[in-house]
Amino acid sequence: MARPESRFVCDACGTASLRWEGQCRTCGGWNTLVETPATTARRRQPAAVASAGGVIPLSGTGASSAPRVASGIIELDRVLGGGIVAGSVVLLGGAPGIGKSTLMLALAAGIGRTAGTSARVLYASGEESLDQLRLRADRLGLTRGPAGESISVLAETGAEAIVGAARVVSPALMVVDSIQTATSAELEGPPGSVGQVRASAAVFQAYAKESGVPVVLVGHVTKDGSLAGPRTLEHLVDVVLTLDGERFAGFRLLRAVKNRYGSTEEVGVFEMAADGLREVPDPGAAFVESAALDAPGVVVAATLEGTRPLLVEVQALVAPTTLPAPRRTVSGLDSQRLALLLAVLSRRAGVNLGAHDVYASVVGGLTVEEPAIDLPLAIALASSLRDRPIAPGTVLAGEVGLTGELRSVNGLERRLREAARLGFQRAIVPRPAGSPAQLGQPGLEVVGVATLREALEAALAPLERRVADGARVAVLAKRVSGG
Repeated sequence: MARPESRFVCDACGTASLRWEGQCRTCGGWNTLVETPATTARRRQPAAVASAGGVIPLSGTGASSAPRVASGIIELDRVLGGGIVAGSVVLLGGAPGIGKSTLMLALAAGIGRTAGTSARVLYASGEESLDQLRLRADRLGLTRGPAGESISVLAETGAEAIVGAARVVSPALMVVDSIQTATSAELEGPPGSVGQVRASAAVFQAYAKESGVPVVLVGHVTKDGSLAGPRTLEHLVDVVLTLDGERFAGFRLLRAVKNRYGSTEEVGVFEMAADGLREVPDPGAAFVESAALDAPGVVVAATLEGTRPLLVEVQALVAPTTLPAPRRTVSGLDSQRLALLLAVLSRRAGVNLGAHDVYASVVGGLTVEEPAIDLPLAIALASSLRDRPIAPGTVLAGEVGLTGELRSVNGLERRLREAARLGFQRAIVPRPAGSPAQLGQPGLEVVGVATLREALEAALAPLERRVADGARVAVLAKRVSGG
């Protein structure tokens, strides 16, 4: 049988071309032409007239929640909104070596334990051989017991062949690791090309919608930071998950970038161990190193990931330099936001860092982008410059404006409640509309400030108080560490 013809269609403007070109002749976009199977034009048929019985009001659709399959992993189910929806297509992305395959094996084992050995899970691996996959599963302890019996593995890269095997096995879940290795018989071209990725994903999506079996696709992050290609699959799949974190750090964060069946504000916290990814039972204190709470340039920030409050440790180091262009290095923070805070500190708070190298990071490999990190980062910079530690037992949260004013952040009460639970005695936050006592928690003093200059005066401990507060630091460190 002759291969079907294909066209190269521009992602930006939709112009079709007979051959691939680096630049679209219509819109001028570079590398936007994607190979797409050409469909033969069908003879135009008269438009069918819908019967009146097929039109119903929105209120009569009988809204019901989509059936979900629990994975048995609490953190993953939290991000998904309660479990995997039947017939959905989930795309999991992340950098190489971050733990995507490990998480997928844990998901397959969890589905097998939840649904029983009669409901099998098909794991199609295009990157690893069956022996390599078995070694990984044996290290995770999944080759024995119900998990080993319920997971069926397949070393195949053809999308049609994988779907054919799935129709025979009739699994409760299908995992494709990874979509960059899958190829479709409808197109020519190497695996990983934009056309092959899109065509293969379309084959898996058609199978998921037809059979009602959820499909999870694993995708890598490309050099430019895109997931499985330049916006190739985000619009095609139902859920997009990303696994973030420093490769050599212990913690991993699972986020939902897109979720048609739930919220995109939740986050799951895992810790990479020798036996796989472990769920973090208390993520609120996981990113706080109690041993460094009394050092200059160290501040504890109350952040909010979705509905979950997390206390993170922000560290800053300021050092004089003779270079004409001082260094500005960040890890886990927005470099543009750091530049803005340096300007505000200089103009509105009298803290000039123009002749200093600045290094700032978030401990634990966490990336924080919300505005509430502004005030903790600014205080950490001033603390490092003056070589004066923050008052012991203090937590901060707030957004800094261009005029040096502090703006309130959402979920402030939940942040303060988590800080009080972990033993912090003092919180510096933007001055609320009412009395600061309204936000107070048992054992937590809430200090409301209006400007960045006031926050600096309230946060930096005077020299005569450091010795007296040493005992409070020891008690706080013991509470944060769980002792």
